Amino acid sequence: MRDWFVDLHVHIGRSESGQPVKISAARDLTFFHIAREASERKGIDAVGIIDCASPPVLQDMESLLEQGVMEEVEGGGLRYGRTTILLGAELEVKDPGLGAAHLLAYLPTFSEMRAFSRMIGAYMKNPSLSSQRVYMPARELQAEVVGRGGFLIPAHVFTPHKGLYGHACDRMDQLLDPRQVAAVELGLSANTEMASRIGELAAYTFVTNSDAHSLAKIGREYNRMRLAEPSFSEVKRALLRQEGRAVTANYGLSPQLGKYHRTVCLDCGHALDVKEALEGRCPVCGSKAVTQGVHERILALADLPEPSYPSHRPPYIEQIPLQFIPGLGKKMLERLLNHFGTEMNILHRAAEEELARVVPEPVARAIVLARTGELELTAGGGGTYGKVKLRRDERTR
Repeated sequence: MRDWFVDLHVHIGRSESGQPVKISAARDLTFFHIAREASERKGIDAVGIIDCASPPVLQDMESLLEQGVMEEVEGGGLRYGRTTILLGAELEVKDPGLGAAHLLAYLPTFSEMRAFSRMIGAYMKNPSLSSQRVYMPARELQAEVVGRGGFLIPAHVFTPHKGLYGHACDRMDQLLDPRQVAAVELGLSANTEMASRIGELAAYTFVTNSDAHSLAKIGREYNRMRLAEPSFSEVKRALLRQEGRAVTANYGLSPQLGKYHRTVCLDCGHALDVKEALEGRCPVCGSKAVTQGVHERILALADLPEPSYPSHRPPYIEQIPLQFIPGLGKKMLERLLNHFGTEMNILHRAAEEELARVVPEPVARAIVLARTGELELTAGGGGTYGKVKLRRDERTR
């Protein structure tokens, strides 16, 4: 048993034939390209691809298995190189009287995912596209996933864009059976400290995932898990904290970098506080074009005066992805990858003096500071990501 790096939320942009799957995702995000990127450049041990219920994606998987490019893992999932691919589906539900929410459903095998795809296809308008509405009660969908040996995670739970708490409801049991929820995905605009103000979440394992819409963003958030091997069954045990398996660390963006961290007026850019956000109107310009932020939503839901951490809660390590590092362009990143092999090696294993032999010293220093969240940030909101900048003293070192 040892620790492995796991990112459970990566989208497919197109099938190998060019058919759209996730409209907002990059065209080169195919099933095979994701597996190759995770294995050869990112150094991710297990990656969850969450558009596997799409019929054209199932065709791509079947072809890769027949060609021997990938193989099924005994404990569930498919393997390419060093990486296990977990088969998932992001689905939208909307129960009466509630807002819409996105759920992540994972199935153990290719055959189970294909059967699940056929079942939900009868309740969808366009089963080939990602994140589509499934016209069945959320608990029925949840029961289908669990009954097939799978597990279910509410996606980016606090975001105004189809998060369970951010858009659908105030409590887990209003939408789902809380006993059949494997974990909770925090999303890019929240961290453990923020989520730990909500008492009912103490029961759940937290996961941090990239929600990648491009190859470069795979692994911008990820988890460290204690597993016997990277497989579906081992990840499921880790989420449920069974037999010594566990999530041992969440590596995530500082919430300030998330594009939905603060409530922002889309007309004048004013950042609203909790009271102003509840009123739904900008106090500066009077506009109602306001996108609610995760920060304000959590404060509105909080039933604990301070964060409360259960004994099973791992550390949340604020880590800035390489793509956010000031001064680190594509050519410089390629030099680092050629020298150190994978992004996980650059982020976790290379010493500052080793990095400085490959890139300028200020960039090497910024990478080290990014490991501990010590870079200066400006908060994001209203659909715009926050930004990273070097402090003056770090630029001149």
